[in-house]
Amino acid sequence: MEMIFSRRLRYCPRVPKAALLSAAILFGSLPALSQDRLPEGNGKATIQRVCGLCHGLNQATNRKMAREDWEWTLDRMLGYGAPVKKDEVPVVIDYLTASFPGPPRPKGVIIPGPVQATIKEWKIPTKGWRARDPLIVPTGYVYYLGQFSNKLGRFNPETEEFKEWILKTPKSGPHGEAADKDGNIWFTTNAANYLGKFNPKTEEITEYRMPDPKATGVHTPLFDKNGTLFFTLETGNMVGRMNTKTGVIDLKTVPTPKARPYGLVINSKGVPYFAEAGSGNLATFDPVTMEVKEFPMPGKVADAGCEVPGCTNAGVRRIGITADDAIWYGDYNRGVLGRFDPKTGQFKEWPSPSGPLSAPYGMAGIGNVIWYNESGSNPNTIVRFDPATEKFQSWAVPSGGGAVRNMMVTPDGNLWIANSGADTIGRIEIKQPAK
Repeated sequence: MEMIFSRRLRYCPRVPKAALLSAAILFGSLPALSQDRLPEGNGKATIQRVCGLCHGLNQATNRKMAREDWEWTLDRMLGYGAPVKKDEVPVVIDYLTASFPGPPRPKGVIIPGPVQATIKEWKIPTKGWRARDPLIVPTGYVYYLGQFSNKLGRFNPETEEFKEWILKTPKSGPHGEAADKDGNIWFTTNAANYLGKFNPKTEEITEYRMPDPKATGVHTPLFDKNGTLFFTLETGNMVGRMNTKTGVIDLKTVPTPKARPYGLVINSKGVPYFAEAGSGNLATFDPVTMEVKEFPMPGKVADAGCEVPGCTNAGVRRIGITADDAIWYGDYNRGVLGRFDPKTGQFKEWPSPSGPLSAPYGMAGIGNVIWYNESGSNPNTIVRFDPATEKFQSWAVPSGGGAVRNMMVTPDGNLWIANSGADTIGRIEIKQPAK
C-alpha cells in the first residue's frame, strides 16, 4: 500500500500523504475493483477521472455505504483537493449510492438523565484538515492539530480567535499532542515519524527523529508526572519513551505482530496502558524496563468471520481512565463500552446505546464516570456512563457527523472535543445535579 501511494502522490492535487494513508484504511477491506468492472451509469467517467489520481479505484468503491456516508466521504475528498466540479457532485453521489449501496448509519440514541451538558462548536479556519486531539493548557488556550493540512492550531475561547502554524516538514500528518511543564506543545506525526516540540513563546518548532527506521506511525503521546514522554507507534508496532531533557528515545516492539498500538493512558502509579487496535488486546508496559504485557479482550475471537488468520473481531482505538485506575475502552468494531480492572484482570462490557454500528471512539474519565463519542451514529453522540448506577445518558453532537477521535478534561471538570469529519472543535460544559 505504501508503494502505491508513493508512486501516485506526485499526481494528486494538494492531498497530504497522511490523507491517502487514512483513505486506504477507511476504504481498503474488500477485493479490488478494476476500471473495466465499474458498473455502468452516469458518474462512472468522473469516478475514473478523479479517484484514480490519488489512489486505486478500489479504495473509492470497495466499501458499501448509505447515501449520507458517501456525501460525507466526498465532502472530505473535496476538502483534500479532489478536482470534482460543482455540478458533478450530485451525479457522483447518485452513482456511488446506486452502485455501492450500504446500510444507513444507526440513529443516534438520545437518553435523558440527571446531568446537564451543553455542547458548543466552532468551525476551524481550514476546511478538510481533519482537526484532532484538543489540548487545554494553563493559559486557557486550546491547541489542536490538522492531520491533513500539516498545521498546528490554537484557539482562544475568550476572543474566539484562531491562529495556525505550518509544520516544517511537509506532509507530516500531525496526530496527537501533549504539553510539558514548561508550556511546550509536543506532537506526534503519523506520516513523517518524528516527535515535534512547539515553543509558544518563540513559535519555534523542533523535530526529534525516531532512532529506528522501523519506528513508524507515531500516534499518541502522554507525559507522566515526572516529565517523561511516552507514546505509541501504530504501524511500527512499538511503544516509545523519550527523555525530553536529553532527547534520548527508547523503543520496544509489541509481542503481537501487527497489533497497531493506539490510544494511551497512564495510571496514578505512572504505569502506561494502551490499546492494540489490530490484535484485540489491551496492554501495559513497565515504564522502566519497557516490557509489555497483553490482556486479550472479550471481543477477541480469533479467525471468527475473518479472512486473515489470527485476526480479531475486537477493534479498540482510544481508551480512558477513571479515578479508580480502571481502564475503559470503546470497541469500535462491536459497538460496546468496556471496563478492565488491572487489579483483578477482569473485563466487563455494556452495549453502547446506539447499537453494534455506533463505533465508540474518543473518551475521557471525569472522576469515576466515563464519557465517550459514538462516531458511527447519526447524529453522532456524546455519551456519559456512570458505573455506580450502570446507566447511560447521551447528547447529540451539534455538527452531526464526523468522528470525535479524542477528548480532554479541563481542570474545572468540563470537556473539549475535536470533530475531525466536521472541521470543528467544541466545548462540553457539564453541570452536575445538586446533591
